[in-house]
Amino acid sequence: MFTDQVNTLRNPAQILLGGFLTFAGITHLTTNRVEFQAQVPTLLQPQADLVVLVSGVVEIALGLSLLILWRYRTRIGWIVAAFFVAVFWGNISQFLNGVDAFGLDSDAARAIRLVFQPVLVAWALWCTGAWRSYRSRGKGISSSS
Repeated sequence: MFTDQVNTLRNPAQILLGGFLTFAGITHLTTNRVEFQAQVPTLLQPQADLVVLVSGVVEIALGLSLLILWRYRTRIGWIVAAFFVAVFWGNISQFLNGVDAFGLDSDAARAIRLVFQPVLVAWALWCTGAWRSYRSRGKGISSSS
């Protein structure tokens, strides 16, 4: 019974994550563009605006994929999880360099933010059935849920 309740939550969780990514991507291109530049790692700072724009477009594409391409949900789940791992570098950079952005104006706040990135990875893998598919088949990425 508990498993059925958890499975019932997967679809709404996927829709929520898709909406979140789409919204965040749009804000990369508009209202929070400068804030996101603060999270760009030092090495990429000369191209910070480009990094923010490209990552915003990627987030929109991933978010819309989660909302529309249900047939490929497990593959998309792995891609979204990989994206969250890739952008974690920016969160680490923000913490190490003590950069204020998005109300994260202390080392403690920036450290707490770091804890949530693995949660996003787990969310992407769980709600798309990617991790469950991997575990049940033992073969890796599958195109079905």
